[in-house]
Amino acid sequence: MDIAIPLYDRFTALDAVGPYEVLSRLPGARVTFLAREPGPVTTDNGMLTLTAESALEDLPRPGLVLVPGGPGARDLLDDEPMLAWIRDAHEHSDWTTSVCTGSLLLGAAGVLDGLEATSHWLELETLGGFGARPTGRRVVEQGKVVTSAGVSSGIDMALVLAARIAGEDFAKAVQLMIEYDPEPPFDSGSTDKAAPELVRTIRERVAGS
Repeated sequence: MDIAIPLYDRFTALDAVGPYEVLSRLPGARVTFLAREPGPVTTDNGMLTLTAESALEDLPRPGLVLVPGGPGARDLLDDEPMLAWIRDAHEHSDWTTSVCTGSLLLGAAGVLDGLEATSHWLELETLGGFGARPTGRRVVEQGKVVTSAGVSSGIDMALVLAARIAGEDFAKAVQLMIEYDPEPPFDSGSTDKAAPELVRTIRERVAGS
């Protein structure tokens, strides 16, 4: 299976690399990082780059599409070359997926119209503007379209995909190999669990940025 992960300036590293660690272990998987042009692509903190081996047009019909999120996603909501690539790839894919605000790009491409979908909790309202039915669930499956919530949830989604593609036993083995057994030091990883004042502070900071 050809797995395509399109990159763009100011994507979030874990959105791409977390699922990569799982999906690259699928039998026969070929994972390709793509971009408008081959070469280095800088992440959202400006301190890390990943190399896109190929241009978007070099892999027009992958079996699995995984669109990462990040602040740069908003810059591409009317970028027709990226959206056209997503549309065409989705038409022929076995799976079309996103992590975090990557779902905004799926929405802008028309992939999520009428479907339940998720994104980073700060962008669920925005997601609804693209015809999706937003939900706060961590992983949302709608046929071949699978979306995941913020950043770390991409690993969960990739394990779900691994189970669908290669079986639950295989997915469990991958989870063990990467020792994915989260025990976060703080129970504040969602708006349901975090203190209301913390949620409010983050909303205010993002709104003011």
